[in-house]
Amino acid sequence: MSPLVAPSALAADFGNLQRDIEMINQSDSDWLHIDIMDGVFVPNISYGPAIVKEMGKYSTKPLDVHLMIIDPDRYIPTFREVGAENISVHIEACNHLHRTLQFIKDTGAKAGVALNPHTSVSQLENVLEMADIFLIMSVNPGFGGQKFIYQTLEKVRKLKEMIIVKNSSALIEVDGGVGLQNAEALVHAGVDILVAGSSVFKAENPAEVVKRMKSIETNTFVG
Repeated sequence: MSPLVAPSALAADFGNLQRDIEMINQSDSDWLHIDIMDGVFVPNISYGPAIVKEMGKYSTKPLDVHLMIIDPDRYIPTFREVGAENISVHIEACNHLHRTLQFIKDTGAKAGVALNPHTSVSQLENVLEMADIFLIMSVNPGFGGQKFIYQTLEKVRKLKEMIIVKNSSALIEVDGGVGLQNAEALVHAGVDILVAGSSVFKAENPAEVVKRMKSIETNTFVG
């Protein structure tokens, strides 16, 4: 099997958004990753539901929406209505994570839990069988183009072992500083979904970068 690849729209050219999304449509990409930032939970503002709705009009790939916002429950139905097929919320932003995940599932979307770099995967123990996706941030969220935090590899290994023990079908997604320089190490550690921003959209041949990422074999994980 090969990993899923989800180019991050945050790295697209917003003056040519339709062109860039159509380029992703024509590639071997699996999802379109969309970061929602509120300027409070993270020190940046990205875009809201109206822009996501426009992206959905252009994209033939499922929309993988990552809510980097406080009180995400208020906006889960809205993002589902504008086309989000996966919705991930931050464990650090949820007072009642189990209830929030159930809320996402009740909308018909797949439910994800995102973790900031400082958050231990041990905090996921009680939702291992609840979430569909675990999104591990490999940079501090808020801005694109940051350097990859290599401690992420150990977090992925630990989480993969936890998932296997629980016989969970959850997928591990990693976002931040992901490119051809570390994609293989991530996949071999147990990552199922590679979120790649600048390494895809800024590449001379984005489709070739996606193809090379998807050529990595996932069956080398040994725990």
